[in-house]
Amino acid sequence: QVQVVETGGGLVQTGASLTLSCSATGRTLSGYKLAWFRQAPGKDREFVGAISWSERRTYYADSAKGRFTIARDNAKDTMYLQMTGLKPEDTAVYYCAVGRPILSALRDEQFYYYWGQGTQVSVST
Repeated sequence: QVQVVETGGGLVQTGASLTLSCSATGRTLSGYKLAWFRQAPGKDREFVGAISWSERRTYYADSAKGRFTIARDNAKDTMYLQMTGLKPEDTAVYYCAVGRPILSALRDEQFYYYWGQGTQVSVST
């Protein structure tokens, strides 16, 4: 079992930066992928990006490329989502997920076994 907790959300202005954290504890994360998803009001949850814990390779949705960076701290069992140039359309609940999807299924929620409760990010105009 893996316990997943996201922190760091808040209300910011357009253009601001914000870093979210995801603590994933309970078992070794070697071989897993950790991902960020988000769900805006009235919309389906969507993939933001992911990192392979062992290889530290990162993968991003087009909406995140160039503005968001995913990193991880192995000693702290924590993944980060560094967001810059935030826009109102980035407003959403951001979720951290842990699983073993193959590369072609990174965006597929069914391959993630453990989820956090989410953290709200609101970007004002």
